[in-house]
Amino acid sequence: MSIVKLARPEIQALRPYTAAAQVNDTIRLNANEAPWTSRDDHFRLPLNRYPEVRPVRLAALLADRYGCAPENLIVTRGSSEGIDLLVRVFCRAGQDSILTPTPTFSMYRHYAEVQGARLIECETSRDQDFAIDIDALLAACDDTTRLIFICSPNNPTGNLVPSDDLVRLLEVRGDQSAVVVDEAYIEFAEQASLVALMDRFENLIVLRTLSKALAHAGARCGSVLAAKPVIEMLAAVQAPYALATPVVECIETALQSENLDEADQYAQDIVAERNTLLQAIADFSFVQRVWPSSANFFLIQAEDVEAVLDHCSGRGILLRYFGGDLANCIRITVGSPEENQRLLETLAELPGT
Repeated sequence: MSIVKLARPEIQALRPYTAAAQVNDTIRLNANEAPWTSRDDHFRLPLNRYPEVRPVRLAALLADRYGCAPENLIVTRGSSEGIDLLVRVFCRAGQDSILTPTPTFSMYRHYAEVQGARLIECETSRDQDFAIDIDALLAACDDTTRLIFICSPNNPTGNLVPSDDLVRLLEVRGDQSAVVVDEAYIEFAEQASLVALMDRFENLIVLRTLSKALAHAGARCGSVLAAKPVIEMLAAVQAPYALATPVVECIETALQSENLDEADQYAQDIVAERNTLLQAIADFSFVQRVWPSSANFFLIQAEDVEAVLDHCSGRGILLRYFGGDLANCIRITVGSPEENQRLLETLAELPGT
């Protein structure tokens, strides 16, 4: 059975919105657009015209970056929109479920709740460095499990799921579930993307983003990489003209080779800074544990979380606390060398250090 058959029947039958034709060097009286441009319009394509329904050149550039065919990629408003689209495409409200390890990125839960899909959570243990037990994941699946979300490296714990484990999950679930591997932080890890396995596994879906390693969080540009029929269903659900002209143009610039080379160097610098911070912070007496990380952040366990957060906040440094499964834990994003040094100096000022 094709993975497409897991999608909602009405989505399988859905046809994309038919937009007004867009032809260069024509008088466009077919789309109810303004015939004039603003004096502040300095973009390559004028803002009085709608952008492409789907940005073809941008998709091709992203596909080249990630190593897939353009037909296997849809550009989204951040990877969060990709999560939303996938849950809406595959899950019937009140009938189907998604499965995630926990703790993990909270937006999987959020969009499941928005869609009315049941959430199945499989707990991981801090004593095991939050490692994902594939056998436990498989045992937690049931006949309603349409999507399995795996964030690797995982947010907020930083651990990487071995490729062999993900391959086993893909093999066992086969045409029963789509396995969504969220690779938002893969550029900081010592493991290759799973994109190369898409030809082998139709049930593999990969999420990528430009928010982290390419420093374009404000542009809100992500991608879903999947089998062509899945991409076609996502395109039928996604709003037309989803990516604004200024966003498309700035991302096309960011994807030029010289800018990619610079971003790749910055990612290497972040990894080096991360490793330095991990060692330095572990020496503070109030730090009870520091977990290894394959991302641009790491997780620590502190003796008095509130004291650490308040002390840093009072000196203009914001850290992240989640509570719940991560009680007594703080997530720290790796900043610039100057910011990281200021963090260490601030932590050294805590009473008792």
